[in-house]
This record gives sequence, structure tokens and C-alpha cells, in this order.
Amino acid sequence: MGATCSRQIDCYAQIGSALSQQDDALLTYVDVGEHAYGEFSMAAVQANALQEDQSQVEVCSYGTFIGIHDGHGGVEAARYIKDHLFLKTEQYALEHGGMSCDVLRKAFIATEEGFLSLVTKSWLKMPELASAGSCSLVGVIRGGMLYVANLGDSRAVLGCAGKAGRTIEPEQLSTEHNASIEVVREELRTLHPDDADIVVLKHGVWRIKGIIQVSRSIGDVYLKKPEFNKEPLRAKFRLSEPLQRPVLTAEPSISVHKLRPQDEFIIFASDGLWEHLTNEKAVEIVYNHPHEGVAKSLVKAAIQEAAKKREIRYSDLLKVDRGIRRYFHDDISVIVVFLDYDLMSKKTSSRTELPG
Repeated sequence: MGATCSRQIDCYAQIGSALSQQDDALLTYVDVGEHAYGEFSMAAVQANALQEDQSQVEVCSYGTFIGIHDGHGGVEAARYIKDHLFLKTEQYALEHGGMSCDVLRKAFIATEEGFLSLVTKSWLKMPELASAGSCSLVGVIRGGMLYVANLGDSRAVLGCAGKAGRTIEPEQLSTEHNASIEVVREELRTLHPDDADIVVLKHGVWRIKGIIQVSRSIGDVYLKKPEFNKEPLRAKFRLSEPLQRPVLTAEPSISVHKLRPQDEFIIFASDGLWEHLTNEKAVEIVYNHPHEGVAKSLVKAAIQEAAKKREIRYSDLLKVDRGIRRYFHDDISVIVVFLDYDLMSKKTSSRTELPG
């Protein structure tokens, strides 16, 4: 425990020192750190009044755990996930003798149940917790295997060396659950054949029940349990018709990948990054940049694209304060994990997270 706490303090000190030299006061980052199988770089920029993105890198007995938790309707669900999902994963991995898809699935469901319990206990005093939710993207590296679990629209992209190592190619590892994707809308319509309003095009954006864009999340219990879709929940969240069945699910999409020597790095990032950068552009930036500070470079590139779209200068966008900044881009969280195959058999114990 002592070593873990010491590592956290060191990383926070690095963040504080770096911020004093930065022109973007809403940016936090760790330029470079070590995980069980190589180096990593992480960065986040706040756009909302409260930073709803939460991110973490955990190194433990079974390997490296990476988490990107993109909150909505408040920060409570994302914070709860950051505090509990890793611990649940570690608990089930120890109980089952190692990592597996079943371990990750159980950890997600247990975290969902834990947050539901918190909402239930707080219902009369804090009914707004019922409308808080979060996407969650998790990667676990154990030896030569990579497990990816996802709820929502964050994304994990693998950077693979091309022929003769002179090019880099992206491989998307995660499945997304955003209503903007036709297959997601069709899945929802199939699951809710008697609900003509299960997906609605509202102001040019596809939304589930006209409210939320993702079909899978932890939290958002007002769209899962009818007893929370009533007063004292604010009227803007309450559905006009009784909830017949859960609209959303916390069942993650999970995939397993055997890592190869040509697999150089993995980019884990919230939707705020992918709204402005393609998979190809993101892996190109990482490939052509030193490990140190590369996550920060990805965030900067995304903000530059956001400025171009709104036809303002990048330097002017950096002066926009939190809350108002959301009109230009969302919170953005990025973790780039580099793979060192010589370290695949080593085990360490430490922890790093961005404050939020």
C-alpha cells in the first residue's frame, strides 16, 4: 500500500509541475509512466463545468488495467466506476484464478449493482443520482493477451506496424453503442418492437427516447428502473409514458486479442477525442511522436480540429472557460499504452490516475 500511495503522489507532482508551464489551464496529464509491460502516457482536458471524464491506469497481480469512464448527467457515476470497477475486476480475477471475459462481465455487473444501491439509498436526498450515468471502456493486459470491454462510445485502437516497420495501421478493438450507428438503432428496435419512440432523430442527432445517445452504460437508472422515473426526479428526465422494460443495459461488449510483436501501442480514449480525430490520424500522431507527452499531443490535435470546425483560433479556444468550453468540444481523456514484449512476464504493483 505504501508504494502505491508514493507512486500516486509522484504522478500528481508531475501533473502540477507540468501545468504551471501550460497555456491550457484545463489540461492535466502524465507525460510518461510505467505499467507492467512498458510505458504509458495519459492526458485529459476539461470542457464541462465539472470534469465528467475519469481515467486510470492500474498495475496489479494480473497485469495492467486501463479505464476510461465518460460520465454524463453529472460526474457521480464515472467517479463511482473509477473507484469500484478495478477493485471488482481484481477481486473476481483472484477468485477465478486469472483474467477472463467472465471476470470482466461480472465486474461490470457488480459495479452497476453497487451504483444502483447507492442511488436507492440516496433517492430522497439526491434524486439526481438516478439520472447520472457513464460509458466505460476497460482494457486489461495480462501476459500476451489483451481483454477489451466497452459500454458506450469510447474507443480502443491498436497501432500495428506495417510492412518493413515503415508504416502504422489502426485496428479498432472496441464495439461502440451509440444511436448514431445504424446497427445500434436496429438492435434497439428489435429489443423494443412495441415502442415507436425507442430511437428519435432530435435536432439532427439520433437519441434513445429522445434523451441519451448511448444504449449501454452504468447508471442512468431512471431509464432502467420504473421506480426512479418519477418525482422527485427532475421533470426533464421523466418519460411521459411508464417504463415497461429497461431502455439501457450495463452488459459490456468484450473481446480478446492475442498481442503480436507488430502491435506497438493501444490508444484508449473517450468519445471527445474520436469526435475530432480518425483512427488513422490518431495512430499516425502516436507513431510519429516520442512516448513522452504523446497523449497530450493527441488532445491538442483534437482541440485544434474543434477550433477549425468553429472557425476560431486555437489560442482563442484555450481561453474559453470550463462549462462554456463544452460548446466547442467535450471532455477528452486519452491513455496511450506502449507494449514492450521483453516485459510481458514481469509483474509490478502501482497505481496512476488523473485527478477528477
